[in-house]
Amino acid sequence: MGKVKIKKSDIWIDMTPMSDVMTLLLTFFMLTSTFVKNEPVRVLTPGSVSEIKVPENGVLTILVTPEKNAAGQPTGEGLVYMSLDNSNDMENTLNSMVGGLTPKEIEAFKSDAIFGVPIKNMKSYLNLPSGQRPEYLTKDGGIPLDTISGEDRTNNSEFKQWVNAARQANNNIKIALKADASTPYKTVKQVMNQLQDMDESHYYMITQLKKQEDDN
Repeated sequence: MGKVKIKKSDIWIDMTPMSDVMTLLLTFFMLTSTFVKNEPVRVLTPGSVSEIKVPENGVLTILVTPEKNAAGQPTGEGLVYMSLDNSNDMENTLNSMVGGLTPKEIEAFKSDAIFGVPIKNMKSYLNLPSGQRPEYLTKDGGIPLDTISGEDRTNNSEFKQWVNAARQANNNIKIALKADASTPYKTVKQVMNQLQDMDESHYYMITQLKKQEDDN
């Protein structure tokens, strides 16, 4: 008796709905993602057992790092930088601090991950090629904490002026302090004191999460 041959048919699956879903997901993530800028200043934060998370948006981050001389050795002083996650806040803050900038200079400021040079050097800094600005920040940068004579107590340093300008650009902005573990304490304390002078006593401390050790 001959074998009965079963007719085979090709299975066809319509992948159009799957392609539509993948396109929608890709578009969603592209529009909602925040691109991380390369920070020229690396901050190694100390460990902590606190699990309080810093908000992802609307944050003024104050970075404090140890100053180093030409030989790469610590000088015993600290350098202060800042960063804003919103480009509109960055532009408004810059315009409050420095006038007469060109659109090219403003775009250069907004493209940097962090900022922090004396106001008198801002224009020349922004006109440097993009590849030279990170080196300038680490060697000749840093927001001055020194008191400006003739100014009122609440706004008497360039650091305070930058914080105040960021607050005016976004009244709901949160402040986070990120200090390198090897930064001299006196610089960190000076930053904290100036924030307190401005009634900015509520801010986040950015640290590395370290598992709490058992005392036993």
